[in-house]
Amino acid sequence: MLNRIARFIEENRLLDRGKRHLAAVSGGADSVFLLLALRRLGYDVEVVHCNFNLREEESMRDEQFVVDLCKKLCIESHLIHFDTKTYAQNHQVSIEMAARELRYRYFEQLRQDIGAEDVCVAHHKDDSAETILMNLLRGTGLRGLEGIKPRNGHIVRPLLCVERHEIEAWLEANGQDYMTDRTNLVPDIMRNFLRIEIIPRLRSRLPHVTDSILNTSRHIAEAIRVYDDAVSKSLEHLLCSDCIDIAQLEKTPSPESLLYEWLSPYGFTPPTIEAICHRLADVQPGRSWTSGTHELLVHQGQLCLLPIEAERPTITMPETGLYIYDETTRIRVSRTDEIEIIRNEQTACLDAEKVIFPLTVRPMQSGDRFCPLGLNGTKLLSDFLTDLHISIRDKRRQLVVTDAAGQIVWVLGRRIDHRFRITNQTTCTLQITAEHSNAV
Repeated sequence: MLNRIARFIEENRLLDRGKRHLAAVSGGADSVFLLLALRRLGYDVEVVHCNFNLREEESMRDEQFVVDLCKKLCIESHLIHFDTKTYAQNHQVSIEMAARELRYRYFEQLRQDIGAEDVCVAHHKDDSAETILMNLLRGTGLRGLEGIKPRNGHIVRPLLCVERHEIEAWLEANGQDYMTDRTNLVPDIMRNFLRIEIIPRLRSRLPHVTDSILNTSRHIAEAIRVYDDAVSKSLEHLLCSDCIDIAQLEKTPSPESLLYEWLSPYGFTPPTIEAICHRLADVQPGRSWTSGTHELLVHQGQLCLLPIEAERPTITMPETGLYIYDETTRIRVSRTDEIEIIRNEQTACLDAEKVIFPLTVRPMQSGDRFCPLGLNGTKLLSDFLTDLHISIRDKRRQLVVTDAAGQIVWVLGRRIDHRFRITNQTTCTLQITAEHSNAV
């Protein structure tokens, strides 16, 4: 069995004999075997043990067992205590999730502190099969059926080639005791239920059920490679400036799969993505869906993904002077008797006598109209920007300057209003300049 583990480590390039590694040891059979196996195979290992303070005396018993084992083997150990219940309450997560977050965060911190290459954990073939069944019952996507991977960042799993019964038989044959967590013997949570009641029944009919499940997961992993390649090429073809044409999306073999792969990294949940997909055929312009960080908006026959940004401010400029709009933009307003037109996108030159203070700088709003320079009639600002091929994201960031009557005198960086232009009758000029920088 040790030779099999050695081959698995080598085939998956999990460990380096010339570097230090951490082994997560709880005191249970799997983690004790992991430590002994790595030692037998000649790896430089130190132990990390987490006490989650969930089982009173048993927690302290397990900790002492790990300490004694490390002393016996002359191995350095690192111990930490967590108030897991308080963490779960404060973060509104389950006890299981709290323990997971706490231990993996500490593993990475300790790994960096002592200069270890990786953290070895004791997941084995049965754990992987249980995970696949759990994900199947939860209705997970394809990736949930891949099982546990040998490596995830700096977390490595050298025992995924052996089964639980093999580990227990090896420990018994070598006279090595271990601790038993009584909570693992009660089928109160899904993993325990599968381990204690379901998988043994399956094994009574199908002795090699674990291998069968894992073989299926390997086939799925290979299929996912093909799937990922196809999705990547399709999204590369469909995406343009974070927008996808709805008509083109509907022509693909699986719009929902493409939407899932595009949107899930931005926090959109599977039910939301499913609802979006079902509405594609009759979705109305302006319809939107949000995640914690992004908004998906229907705009001109496209689905446009936009980051949710803080609402841009509105400021009033009661007279000439320099005004700070935000961290990167300042607005300078000046008046001169010279009749001068500065041909610069960031400067507006207006007839000062026609502009009534106070001025306001604000984001564009739905329904805004103005009279673009060179035209006699008014036009929706949104249509004007569309004609300039301005993206929906830049539209939302567009600023305007209005006068005391609320009329737009300047669309910043784009066009002044024709009614406030300089003419032969102009006697003085009002200059409004937007100054941009990385910081004020």
